[in-house]
Amino acid sequence: KGCREGVGDVGRGLGTPEGFRDSGRTLGRGWGHETWVGATSKTLGRSWRCKTWVGDSRRVSGRSWGHKTWTGDTRRGLGTPWGLVTPRHGDEILRQLRTLGASLDWSRCAFTMDPGFSRAVTEAFVRLHRAGLVRRDRRLVNWSCALRSAVSDVEVEPRPLSGPTELRVPGCPHAVTFGVLVTFAYPVEGDDGLELPVATTRPETMLGDVAVAVHPMDPRYQVWGGRSLWGGRSLWGGCGSFLGGAVKVTPGHSHPDLALARAHGLPLLSVIGDDGTMCPPGGGWLQGVHRFVARDKVVTALSQRGLYRGTQDHAMTLPMCSRSGDVIEYLLKDQWFLQCQEMAQRAREAVVSGRLQLVPKFHEKNWKTWMDNVGDWCLSRQLWWGHRVPAYKVGVSPPGSDPPDTGLWVVARSEDEARDEAARLCRAPPRDIELQQDPDVLDTWFSSALFPFAALGWPEETPDLRRFYPTTLLETGSDLLFFWVARMVMLGQELTGHLPFSQVLLHSLVRDAAGRKMSKSLGNVVDPRDVISGASLQVGPTITNVALGDDIRLDVGAVLNQRHFCNKVWNAVKFVLASIGPHFIPRPPEETSPRSPMDRWVLSRLARAVGEFGRRMEALEVHGATAAAQHFWLRSFCDVYLEAIKPSLRRPDPDPATLQTLLSCAELGLRLLAPLSPFLAEELWHRLPRAPPAPPTLCLAPFPSAAMLVGATRGPVGLSGAVLAVSCLSFPTFSRPIGSARKWRRRWKP
Repeated sequence: KGCREGVGDVGRGLGTPEGFRDSGRTLGRGWGHETWVGATSKTLGRSWRCKTWVGDSRRVSGRSWGHKTWTGDTRRGLGTPWGLVTPRHGDEILRQLRTLGASLDWSRCAFTMDPGFSRAVTEAFVRLHRAGLVRRDRRLVNWSCALRSAVSDVEVEPRPLSGPTELRVPGCPHAVTFGVLVTFAYPVEGDDGLELPVATTRPETMLGDVAVAVHPMDPRYQVWGGRSLWGGRSLWGGCGSFLGGAVKVTPGHSHPDLALARAHGLPLLSVIGDDGTMCPPGGGWLQGVHRFVARDKVVTALSQRGLYRGTQDHAMTLPMCSRSGDVIEYLLKDQWFLQCQEMAQRAREAVVSGRLQLVPKFHEKNWKTWMDNVGDWCLSRQLWWGHRVPAYKVGVSPPGSDPPDTGLWVVARSEDEARDEAARLCRAPPRDIELQQDPDVLDTWFSSALFPFAALGWPEETPDLRRFYPTTLLETGSDLLFFWVARMVMLGQELTGHLPFSQVLLHSLVRDAAGRKMSKSLGNVVDPRDVISGASLQVGPTITNVALGDDIRLDVGAVLNQRHFCNKVWNAVKFVLASIGPHFIPRPPEETSPRSPMDRWVLSRLARAVGEFGRRMEALEVHGATAAAQHFWLRSFCDVYLEAIKPSLRRPDPDPATLQTLLSCAELGLRLLAPLSPFLAEELWHRLPRAPPAPPTLCLAPFPSAAMLVGATRGPVGLSGAVLAVSCLSFPTFSRPIGSARKWRRRWKP
């Protein structure tokens, strides 16, 4: 059993992991295991692309639409209940998966915006709220001004800067220089000439300063107690967290400053708006000005007042939005937060105890560190397509009058349930209750975290949920370890009492030839169907080089090597068919009785490849399994065995045992290759004669086992030790004389 959630259309970087998943699924089916459940998801990035597409094509803004318009219009354009964002995308990912040969259980395919899945999302939020884990609070959030939405911590990419660096910022008319420290002075009121210098990398936020903090034991400032600074800022000496000097306090845009201000009752000011422009508390002269344009204006104004003290290079880390490329702002917002500390400790213990296995194992260290330092999860997103927060603001008034703001919020599964709950809390008739649902939507990773059980019918106790949950294996990219995997584990244990899976296979990131992460925003994603159309029947073997560890640079040119391999297999099977002829009567592969040492040798190599393939797949080392299958086809079967038996096949009456061995190797070799190249293996398998009763498709054929080949690799009673030793000879023993024979044949070929 396994699970997979699709995000957007599958590019070449995503197409390679699909080879991981499907190879494991096909092999699992051959071993008698259950199913691979697939799903597609609404994402923040996709919602942003949808809004951009709507704005460009219809010349309207997303915010002029309501939630119902967004949901209805996009669904009408999809044509399928689980399609993607727009008619432009449709069910693109599902078509690509079919083209790749993914053997999902298509009858169970789910979309996180389906009605059933949406009910699961609402139920999860309600249960978490009633458990005291979800609450509404006013805090600083990571805000993307380009998206006009909050983003989670894991969607913030820290970008280290060693010094002055120019960057383009969405919405700003010019490049902005970061990595500089601006120093300016706050004059002390009532004392001419006395000033307090402070330094900042964000001079535009000085308009939101409410105080300047100094070390209480610094003798330079002990005589300044109770004094005020220019602009009404107070000189405050209540913190010993820094060694010396003065620090500006901007609680509306800094996490440490917010904690300090709340601890000591300082006012909270926000001077940057949702769209990244300056707002009224910062002064009317800058209202509506882009924050980085305002930065230059503030420095200029300080210079004109004689308060500017200089600029110096400064190494810093700049928080960047991974979705929009914008610089993250910290803004004060009323949002819904999920307390994660207790859930994180249970998730940590699951890995420590071995109940949850991360492959490769080195990810366990990062897992423990992240779980030890996890904070509350901001669930609110200011988007127009997604799961509405099932929370309602309550007002109470007689009919016909404006309801006062009670400050009360109720969380419920429906508006009727919310009205009854609000009436109970306010001790008012339900007809006097006015409800306004929170306009925000939930973080897409919240619904995605429910996928392992919500896709199977949770919260109802469906037959699928009882049969398939918990699942066995999750395969995903290492970059989603905390975006998705950690949250699935936390919510799975909290809401169901079980780990959603027992193993997690984390493949390396697939990058382009220049080393950049494959991303639709960068435009370096290659549609796998374009690659497939240029490499007929080639699917899957590109995972040969995808070891678990360092990132992989994948170029389309590298796919040609796998195309050559597929051509080799095609020609080998074509040779087998020509050799056995149309009238050959096959026997089941397990009844193969080789007579010659060479026949026993090739079957021993096949048995070794089958055993190695199974061991590697059990250890989740797909690259090693791929290498074992390809080594058998290229080295043992094509380069040695076929070349060795060609002289005997030219005889008028070739040995039937050799023909049966030839056919058995090809047939079992295709079964071995099926998890890696499903289309190629299926096509060629149907062309081979098979002994009845045979399964109707290779997908239903049992996977070969080394046990069925053990008897075939043993020689008859009395066979000399010298002949038995031939069955264990390695490839180089045969490759050198056969290579010489090939050269001689090419040289003297008439």
